[in-house]
Amino acid sequence: MVNSPRPHNPFQFFHPPPPGRGGPPPPPPGARPRVPGTVLALGAVSLVTDISSEMVTAVLPLYLVVGLGLSPLQFGLLDGVSTGATALVRILGGATADRGGRHKQVAGLGYALSACSRLGLLLAGGSAGGIAAALAADRLGKGVRTAPRDALITLHSPPEELGRAFGTHRAMDTTGALLGPLAAFALLYATAEAYEAVFAVSFCVGVFGVLLWVLLVPGRRRAAGPGPSKAPGPRPAEAAPRARGGVFAVLRSPAYRRILLCAALLGAATVGDAFLYLLLQRRLELDATWFPFLPLGAAGVYLLLAVPAGRLADRVGRRRPLLYGHGALLLAYGLLLAPVPDALLLGGVLVLIGTFYAATDGVLMALTGPFLAEGRQAGGLALVQTAQALARLGAAVAFGAVWTASGPEAALVVALLALAAALCCAARVLPAESPLPAASPSLRED
Repeated sequence: MVNSPRPHNPFQFFHPPPPGRGGPPPPPPGARPRVPGTVLALGAVSLVTDISSEMVTAVLPLYLVVGLGLSPLQFGLLDGVSTGATALVRILGGATADRGGRHKQVAGLGYALSACSRLGLLLAGGSAGGIAAALAADRLGKGVRTAPRDALITLHSPPEELGRAFGTHRAMDTTGALLGPLAAFALLYATAEAYEAVFAVSFCVGVFGVLLWVLLVPGRRRAAGPGPSKAPGPRPAEAAPRARGGVFAVLRSPAYRRILLCAALLGAATVGDAFLYLLLQRRLELDATWFPFLPLGAAGVYLLLAVPAGRLADRVGRRRPLLYGHGALLLAYGLLLAPVPDALLLGGVLVLIGTFYAATDGVLMALTGPFLAEGRQAGGLALVQTAQALARLGAAVAFGAVWTASGPEAALVVALLALAAALCCAARVLPAESPLPAASPSLRED
């Protein structure tokens, strides 16, 4: 069959045709492969969307507590509603995306819902109910889009390059997380603390992210042509048979069950960032005006290390960086308990938190993806993300309870012991893998 010529696409850079079908020839042996164009497009959308979302996240506590006079309890309830909404829809979004390969449509709906939530904040005024609805819509959008987006990264990347692909995406995503708070505080300064201006600009930036999603992101992975394959091994979708049954059919794979268990175990011993920054602020006696800038330091380290950590995971296997990343978090717990100089404490904790995220966030998805069968990528990733998120939510509640009952030092000691135990268990339970997981026979469901 003769292929009909394709019309010119002005966005061809972001999703070039596969090798052997009018695209560039495969790279020579030993050459560094390019990051897939689809991953760059997804990263561009995440960068813009994170600027929009982090603009709101950075100023929201000040707006609600200082501007509207909400109590800490009311703010905590609003935050809990948004977190719970994310966990509830994550699996639903993944399962829906897997049906018929509708990853782009489902994730696009999530991006659009989050963008509209900024408009909801603008229209809510001082209504607590309106604000709660807007925050829930934002978290619902995030929950819906995350797993389908990560599934697209898995589907459009060679399996032996998944770590690098996820690292590149997370680095671009983190760039937006860095720029968002800076833009928000600059806007507040320029408008004499007009929070409505921040919400309006955030809405416009979010809409721009949705437009990028529609224009740049392909809906399906292109089928391989008759030319030479770009990757030496089969893709995850080709290495595993199409799964049958519901979203929980992925649990038939023993290797996947072990990954899911380890994600929950490690998540249950992971203290939320806000607690760590609060402990750091208490130890250093920092002025409250500097507190919003603490996450930017960790995000900067994450940005620098995300791609190197992903490339390392592709070379040595993904389980070791995942474990080492949680080891960095363990060191951060210990540093907060140790009598060290203030400069070492500040720099060390921020570097270790950033290292933790760089070595675990995308790496966990890269570890999980090759063990999922065709048509189950989004649902399988969503299950892991949900287990981890719910475990971390439980860890935050437990840490807060121990802090209230026995003080912050006792809570941190308990967290340190729990993480050490979880690391020992994960080291024994995580499935073994080769540096090229596509060649592993464990890709098939048992």
